[in-house]
Amino acid sequence: MKPLLLRLFSHETLSRSEAKSILLQISAGAFDPIQVASFVTVFNVRPITLEEIQGFRDAMLELCVKVDLGGLETIDIVGTGGDGKNTFNISTLSAVVVAGAGYKVSKHGSYGVSSSVGSSDVLMAMGYQFTNDSDKLKKQLEAANICFLHAPLFHPAMKEVVPTRRALKVPTFFNMLGPLVNPLQPKFQLFGTFNLALSRMYQYIMQETGRRFSIVYALDGYDEISLTGSFKLRTNQSEKLLDAADLGMKQLTQVDLHGGDTAEEAAEIFKNVLANECTPAQLAVVTANAGVAIQCIKPAQTLEDCIAEAKESIVSKKAQISFQKLLAV
Repeated sequence: MKPLLLRLFSHETLSRSEAKSILLQISAGAFDPIQVASFVTVFNVRPITLEEIQGFRDAMLELCVKVDLGGLETIDIVGTGGDGKNTFNISTLSAVVVAGAGYKVSKHGSYGVSSSVGSSDVLMAMGYQFTNDSDKLKKQLEAANICFLHAPLFHPAMKEVVPTRRALKVPTFFNMLGPLVNPLQPKFQLFGTFNLALSRMYQYIMQETGRRFSIVYALDGYDEISLTGSFKLRTNQSEKLLDAADLGMKQLTQVDLHGGDTAEEAAEIFKNVLANECTPAQLAVVTANAGVAIQCIKPAQTLEDCIAEAKESIVSKKAQISFQKLLAV
């Protein structure tokens, strides 16, 4: 590791193959935690390159636990995290709403590292049991239109870096990688990124895969459509700058999106949204994100109609029923 660190400290970058090789070695426990922490923090003091993030992604996909859902076409709705905004679990709720609208969802997520409550934290608080068994996940999809892929179960090799990430308590390049390494590599994905440069990298990487994608970045720093200001939306076909008014909605504030400081508080918000007993702001931001996800699946449909589908999923309680079925399975 020492020669590599010296190179990186001299502002050199890694090739795609070098990035893949070093992450494979880290996952095998080849280096001590201090060396790993030094390596990880390099990419916090200078921008990660496209080749580096591609190489890290290659390594994680090679190492991940494979899952077979029999060819079912699904969508993932996932943010990088790392925006430091401590919002409620918007992407996870949006995933449930899309499932309630009748689409198959394979949500990839994990515990909160740089935020208070991650998707896995809130689901665990509500009684969901994680699994990496393909048959069980397929049953969940068939019954509830949604399954959840708890990242640690599918990326066990990454356990070597968990203590380092938790000790650092800051976003790392693993935040950037998380949405890209869903083991299913689903046909459709809605990504949220915490900076504009990363959204461009995601666009390039996803164009290489040939899968359908939508990538959002709120210009005030959110890794989702926050409705607190303008946001960039990149898709296979286009690149747009939109705001709340373009979605027929009112602009929100950061206070409107606060997610609570514990899994129990986050779970209460989660339940209220699915019961349609939430604030107008919470309803708006969830339906905005779910609507964009639906349009990723059905690009010929207007965004207005996609958002209407998402709202109907909540109002009709179909989203709530989907989540109840998920827990029951």
